[in-house]
Amino acid sequence: MTAIYLVRHGLNDYVEKGKLAGWLPGVHLNAAGREQAARTAEMLRTVKLQAVYSSPLERATETADEIAALQGLKVEILPGLGEMKIGRWEGLSLRAARRRKLWPIIQRAPSRARFPDGESFLEAQARIVETLEGLRAKHPGAIACVSHSDPIKLAIGHYIGLPIDMFQRLHIG
Repeated sequence: MTAIYLVRHGLNDYVEKGKLAGWLPGVHLNAAGREQAARTAEMLRTVKLQAVYSSPLERATETADEIAALQGLKVEILPGLGEMKIGRWEGLSLRAARRRKLWPIIQRAPSRARFPDGESFLEAQARIVETLEGLRAKHPGAIACVSHSDPIKLAIGHYIGLPIDMFQRLHIG
């Protein structure tokens, strides 16, 4: 049976400043995030991973690199592990996002929400679950998948049978 370790990338300046990075390039781990990545790699040291997969975004690949290095593995990039595609909301502050008409829908009924020029929560959930199911079929042992908060919450919600409109109740630190 496959064991999938879902790992959220470490901290970056966008998270600390309350901004939505989405798929913006060049968002790297900050010092605290690099320390988190190193600690996560150390925690997983005793797990014999068959592979380490990552979202293509820098903050995720930098976290995955730490894990893979201690395992003697190379990181494999999978776009299906990427962040929500938030379109025109990239770079937006949370303060500004909360003033948008879409915000209450995202918080209370995300099954009805689609980001402007981005994807819906249903599409994002289908993408991450399809990716994880493909990996589960490929690996009989343990793997690590480095991704982002919302995709991880959407995946966990799917596997525990949580309605998508309640996925925001999950917390990924």
